[in-house]
Amino acid sequence: MDEIKDARDKWFAERNKKKDRDINFETVSGMPIQDLYTPEDIQNLGYMKDLGFPGNYPYTRGVQTNMYRGRLWTMRQFAGFATAEESNLRYKYLLEKGQTGLSVAFDMPTIMGYDSDHPRSLGEVGRVGVAIDSLEDMETLFNGIPLDKVSTSMTTNAPASILWCLYIATGEKQGVASEKLTGTIQNDILKEYIAQKSWIFPPEPSMRLITNIFEYAAKHVPKWNTVSISGYHIREAGSTAVQELAFTLADGFAYVEAGIEAGLSVDDFAPRLSFFFNSHIDFFEEIAKYRAARRIWARRMKEKYGAQNPKSWLLRFHTQTAGCSLTAQQPENNIVRTAYEALAAVLGGTQSLHTNSMDEVLALPTEKAVQIALRTQQILACETGVANTIDPLAGSYFIEALTNKMEEEAEKYFEEIERRGGVLAAIDQNFFQQEIADAAYHYQRSIDKRQRIQVGVNEFVDPNEELDIELLTIDPEIERRQVAKLQKLRRQRNNLLVGDTLDALRQAAQGTKNMIPYILECVRAYATEGEIIQTLREVFGEYKEKPTF
Repeated sequence: MDEIKDARDKWFAERNKKKDRDINFETVSGMPIQDLYTPEDIQNLGYMKDLGFPGNYPYTRGVQTNMYRGRLWTMRQFAGFATAEESNLRYKYLLEKGQTGLSVAFDMPTIMGYDSDHPRSLGEVGRVGVAIDSLEDMETLFNGIPLDKVSTSMTTNAPASILWCLYIATGEKQGVASEKLTGTIQNDILKEYIAQKSWIFPPEPSMRLITNIFEYAAKHVPKWNTVSISGYHIREAGSTAVQELAFTLADGFAYVEAGIEAGLSVDDFAPRLSFFFNSHIDFFEEIAKYRAARRIWARRMKEKYGAQNPKSWLLRFHTQTAGCSLTAQQPENNIVRTAYEALAAVLGGTQSLHTNSMDEVLALPTEKAVQIALRTQQILACETGVANTIDPLAGSYFIEALTNKMEEEAEKYFEEIERRGGVLAAIDQNFFQQEIADAAYHYQRSIDKRQRIQVGVNEFVDPNEELDIELLTIDPEIERRQVAKLQKLRRQRNNLLVGDTLDALRQAAQGTKNMIPYILECVRAYATEGEIIQTLREVFGEYKEKPTF
């Protein structure tokens, strides 16, 4: 090491005679980057302690022993718009084009727990996702799609328990037992309070619903991922990569602690926890983030929470390329951005991947744009050779030093969150929210000051640019049809049975029983999502965020 240090000093003496470009050499998150990395930067790295082998603790190099040589990542395009009928056709189109898993995007009324005919839903039905009001809609959404053969991810949080029960009941209608269902519900309410803001109930009853799902899934839906602990939305809100890493894992620790406090054994539910990360435009920073995340999670689960099952130590994650990195200017450039971000996710060891479409900064994607995004993944998998070996960047002085740095900085955040009393207390203090807001402000300022170049936005601008791509539009008639369908359902169903199931759910919510069986009975009776949410709202109330300035 002394010989390397001497040689490095001599090299620096010569290198410093050369003038660098007049920019800040740092990651997109603002982390300074050295001009050269050598063995000095990772001299304390222990191979077996800090890296190990793929599929072995601490999983820095991947969660499977053969990674993509055994099975490629799941290509799971996020899709949903208009009504269940239209989205069903899009799903069949994507499966026909080679997609290997479904990922459901819901509209804002569904996300917020309102039926399509609620006054607050006016003008929003089917706009940014598919409208799902009842079991009838969920049956239509998956009509002709066998749920025992397709893995489905559903991006829903506050009403996750209801959408999940709708999916289970749809499986029953198809003759598929819940034990055979595979997929994921996002169900990450903590990141809603921190970043995305689509909450309904206060934190305590929300956490109760989540632990109820843990318990029910362990017994009845054992192949289902019960939470997708999401850093994606934290990053989209403006966080740095380190903040995304730290806040996401802190949320994960909070769910583990909530499950243990509810009387569950950690190994009964932890193997079905999964994660959802953003892949932003800074290539190496993103790869280091994923590698650090696996190592941190494995060590905490084993050493702090006493998990005995190695599956509880695994950080399995889905990745989506960064929507916030896309630009409305020169939208075709987004194809290139997405390709680089997808490559980072794969080199970082993701288990599934969504690639954004070039037009998503302007509207929901067209079929052509979606096909290009899916083909991006297929080219990556089949033509580039990146799936031929496992963790090919391991041992890079830069990658290993950056992975260590990400872990160190995340640990500082864990200490601060603990000092503040934990995740729920830090949310109440607006700690996460303020950290993200500050990071977003500094990032935007760096673009405004041209300290950071965004092609087509503050450099390489085309003054004669005209938007020349087709955009998907949602016909307002869609909303009228959805409302009419919902009102017809209310007239034709057994409303006495609906009332009885809602009353039973109310009593369960007022007590300490697991609420999932009661929600299932409600959806089987064709109670609507809005009716179920309102029943729980009457018991739990609504969350109000404390303002901060």
